[in-house]
Amino acid sequence: MSETIVNHVSRSSSRSQLRPAAMASGAHSSEERQIIGLISRKLLPFLAVIYIVAYVDRAVLGFAKLHMNADVGIGDAAYGLGAGLFFVGYFLCEVPSNLALERFGPRLWFARILATWGLITIAMSLISGPLSFYILRFLLGAAEAGLYPGILYVLTKWFPLRHRARIIGLLVLAQPIALIVTGPIAGLILSTPGAFGLSNWQVLFIVCGLPAMLLALPTLWILPASPRHARWLTPHQLSWIERELAAEKTTLKLESHSNPLRAITDRRVLLLALLFLPFPLAIYGLSLWLPTIIKQFGVSDLAIGFLSTVPYLFAVAGLCIIPAHSDARGERHWHIVVVAALAAVTLAASAFVETPALQLLFLSLAAFCIYPIQAVIWTLPGVFLTGASAAVGIATINSLANLGGYIGPYGIGLLKDATGSTAAGLYFLAAVLLFGVFMAFVVRASLDKTQALKSRR
Repeated sequence: MSETIVNHVSRSSSRSQLRPAAMASGAHSSEERQIIGLISRKLLPFLAVIYIVAYVDRAVLGFAKLHMNADVGIGDAAYGLGAGLFFVGYFLCEVPSNLALERFGPRLWFARILATWGLITIAMSLISGPLSFYILRFLLGAAEAGLYPGILYVLTKWFPLRHRARIIGLLVLAQPIALIVTGPIAGLILSTPGAFGLSNWQVLFIVCGLPAMLLALPTLWILPASPRHARWLTPHQLSWIERELAAEKTTLKLESHSNPLRAITDRRVLLLALLFLPFPLAIYGLSLWLPTIIKQFGVSDLAIGFLSTVPYLFAVAGLCIIPAHSDARGERHWHIVVVAALAAVTLAASAFVETPALQLLFLSLAAFCIYPIQAVIWTLPGVFLTGASAAVGIATINSLANLGGYIGPYGIGLLKDATGSTAAGLYFLAAVLLFGVFMAFVVRASLDKTQALKSRR
């Protein structure tokens, strides 16, 4: 999709299939590859570590549920509601958080986010019933709000648009890697008695909350506030980054509203939120119920921990292949359409089959498709927004779409309560992904129309 938008400025037809201008030669210069490689090595590993810890703290709930629910009297519907309340807090605080990021800079703001969400994850060990569960899940979402959209916004200050699908894909690798790590750790902790008079699920929350608090201080030391504050960039490399981003802003006629909050009501932002919504809905619906689905295979807690890593290994493979292919082709629209449709089909197949091995295979193929599409979609705000408007726009898209993280787990919980099976929930996720396919066409038409109007000015 985005290559249509990016290259329309040099073609009369809004449906042209050209690549972005800087990619027209089919290859990047050795200087460009060297600078992009340097930035990637310096920034991405630390950002990925932060995001892995964030995702571990989100995913651990699915494992804690295996023992916590019975201990404190939380049913499936109440669990789904509490799991989803994370995203209500996230939704309410995400735009203010990204505005604060623009004001205070990524080092200070990310350190604040890490410290507060780590403390609240540890406090999850104090859950005593549905009410305390609801409150802490809401507060956890509010505390973490702004980390992921903040990272996405920071990347727009460092990487030209033509590199972002692959770069964001590398960042999103943190999601399945976190779940690969969480499964065995959670399985081991849950299969052993608790310590210091605590239940094993309480120990699990404490162990998973500590890394976030411990990372707060290193964030202040390691993360540069901007390219101009990066001591490892030479003046020539800094000049290249600033020149490329300035040229991109001019070529694409990127917009920065006089009042950045106007991005909240921008039609394109709202349509992108609807396009993105099915993917966090499916991801969180699946990840928070995957341990329960695997438990139905009749295996031990330790086996659940290890088997739960299999779909995320497939997700890692998808993230290594699909975003890079999208960047190489300079194409977004059909990558979203085809891969989202495949995700819907494989999720439906996982609900239809009854053999555990086949069900796990189809869930794994669905993970291969769902995770990388996020990286492709996140290139799209960068084709029309910049500056503080981009910060607000990205936060708005992510906060609205991440309400799917509320709908997914809660919806599956309600359907499981009503039917006694997770199959109906998986069919629900498949249907929502088909809605994402439809929205890909709507978004393409809207962005093409906008770009056509810009070209006439």
